[in-house]
Amino acid sequence: MNLNNRIVILLISLLAVACASKPKLDYDTHYDFSQLQQFTTQPPQNITDPLSARRIESAIDTSLTAQGFIKTTDSPQFSVTYSFKVEDKPKSSGLSIGLGSGSWGSSGGISVGTSVGVPLGSDSNKIQLIQIDIIDLASNRLIWRGSDKFDFSDGGVEKASETQQTVSKILALFPPKPTP
Repeated sequence: MNLNNRIVILLISLLAVACASKPKLDYDTHYDFSQLQQFTTQPPQNITDPLSARRIESAIDTSLTAQGFIKTTDSPQFSVTYSFKVEDKPKSSGLSIGLGSGSWGSSGGISVGTSVGVPLGSDSNKIQLIQIDIIDLASNRLIWRGSDKFDFSDGGVEKASETQQTVSKILALFPPKPTP
């Protein structure tokens, strides 16, 4: 593999990593998360999309029990609440940047080009935003919050799978890891 091909592969890999969604989180830096063992879930007050609510709650239960937490209604230490919303995906700017490489005989080169396109038709893609809050029940205060989003165009199996993956990514950051 020549140097030009390696550069193109490296740039494509960097773009793919840069475009991947990364969960956002915030938490009480003075809270002792090591004491937490048992949880309960609390659905949102006004649910307009019961399918998404059930998927999110199921994904929360699956993710936390896989981490060793126990779901209970008898003296839980923390409550998990969540919220979600669907938004239209922002329209593409129509600006594209392309990379290319090639060789002719004994010489080669790399080129960069741009193009501007005019979007045709409508873009029906949506974004599902999910926020998960962890509440300490003894003090009734927020101790941890995580959020992330994913793109979808249709519901069903694809959206259910993306919901599970997104909730798992968010809760993989709970509890926060102590910094050395």
